[in-house]
Amino acid sequence: MKTVLVTGATGFVGGHLLPPLVEHPYKLKIALRSSPTLPMASGAELIQVGDIHALTHWQDALVDVDMVIHLASRAHILKETVTDPMAAFLRVNVEGTRSLVQQSIQAGVQQFIFISSIGAMATLSDAYLTEESPCHPDSLYGRSKWQAEQDLMALAQPSEMRWTILRPTLVYGPRNPGNMERLIKLVDRGLPLPFGLVRNRRSLVFVGNLVDAILISLDNPKAFNQTFIVSDGLTLSTSELICAIAKALSRPVRLLPIPPVLIRILGQLTGKTDAVDRLLGSLAVDSDKICQALDWTPPYSIEQGLSKTAEWYAHTSSHA
Repeated sequence: MKTVLVTGATGFVGGHLLPPLVEHPYKLKIALRSSPTLPMASGAELIQVGDIHALTHWQDALVDVDMVIHLASRAHILKETVTDPMAAFLRVNVEGTRSLVQQSIQAGVQQFIFISSIGAMATLSDAYLTEESPCHPDSLYGRSKWQAEQDLMALAQPSEMRWTILRPTLVYGPRNPGNMERLIKLVDRGLPLPFGLVRNRRSLVFVGNLVDAILISLDNPKAFNQTFIVSDGLTLSTSELICAIAKALSRPVRLLPIPPVLIRILGQLTGKTDAVDRLLGSLAVDSDKICQALDWTPPYSIEQGLSKTAEWYAHTSSHA
């Protein structure tokens, strides 16, 4: 029986990955920064490694490990509290990943699955992105993910360890943090939203689809030494997304026909330029490569994903 080590298991994606991973015929190890506050996957071996950086000791966690799924990272943060955000991203996402890759090679790991981000390519793009598109990361988070990808490939190249890089688009689903949760709350409140004239294109990925993509890549020779963009397969404008969320929540849609240029001006005046850019800008992808290479179809549609997300939100808000 092969052994899989998962990092970042207590995070958003990790929490969704563990239950189906337990059902697979693998021995499971989970690397944790500290003692878990909630029960983890039944039968998994838990190993504390402390904070993730260049000097993290991974050897104990990597004993007899065949495959690594590296989810742990410092995520994009809307309101930074550290004085040097780039140094913080480099310490965890680049130096920490590089150290784990080096020690994985030394431990004889066969496959290293790195969960990167579409941010390694761009935050906004008017053109559809494919794996062949040039990478121009324009955020600190995206740059750190792109650098980690480069280090993984360079370190693995002369070794026998195979790598797989997954670049998910915006991930949403039950327990999702960040902008999607904020948007769901706004729609749920029934407030008029000024996006009726927005005609952008955005790609999303339901967390259940991302988890399925990780599982189908695991120990799969067709995924070795490959980079895949992962999405639900369709694009939505912000106004279409709001309508879909409202439908999932059984709420009326209230979209005001405000010109986007006025929304941008308001964003500048209120210091919310970044948030406005994400709502008005485009970032659409073509994720056909993973579908064709791995004979993969996202198991959930956008409607199903939003419905499951809305069910979770309704349940948690009713108990708040």
